[in-house]
Amino acid sequence: MFDLALFPTDLGWFGLMGDADGVHKLVIGHPSETSARRAIESFQTDRGDADTLREIDWNADLRRQLEGYAAGEPVDFDGCCIVFPRRTAFQTKVLDETRKIAFGETATYGELADRVGSPRAARAVGTVMASNRVPIIIPCHRVIASGGKLGGFSAPQGVDLKSRMLAFEAESVGCTAS
Repeated sequence: MFDLALFPTDLGWFGLMGDADGVHKLVIGHPSETSARRAIESFQTDRGDADTLREIDWNADLRRQLEGYAAGEPVDFDGCCIVFPRRTAFQTKVLDETRKIAFGETATYGELADRVGSPRAARAVGTVMASNRVPIIIPCHRVIASGGKLGGFSAPQGVDLKSRMLAFEAESVGCTAS
């Protein structure tokens, strides 16, 4: 059995699925509670998971952190335990390196490829970002294309949501630095 928390934020509806081991899935930016629930249910179906979902305020501390983040507050998710499916060594390195990108900072797909020792693997980094199960917690929105282009973002609001998130992070960091 998995626990599910659905909640509205300034960035749309979020759905947080997990169990005692940690977070299994986070969906963000949905237009409605129903849409967020369907995204979680679809994720379960896609992975052939027959476990039932129990809708409760699962991990209220993490929910509050996510609500704070969506309101523009600098939040650090380093202590959040994530349950991953099997990953290649490359995927693990990329996700670990992505987690190190601080609030208000960005890195390009190419820079991440360099950091993990695969300088020609920028596209592969993009593929890893597109399959990220826990956006915000692993901040794939902070990974951009070369030349400052935003690249893609697979949340329902797409690149518009990515742009909003990067803008409020930059604004928040700018405000705290002065």
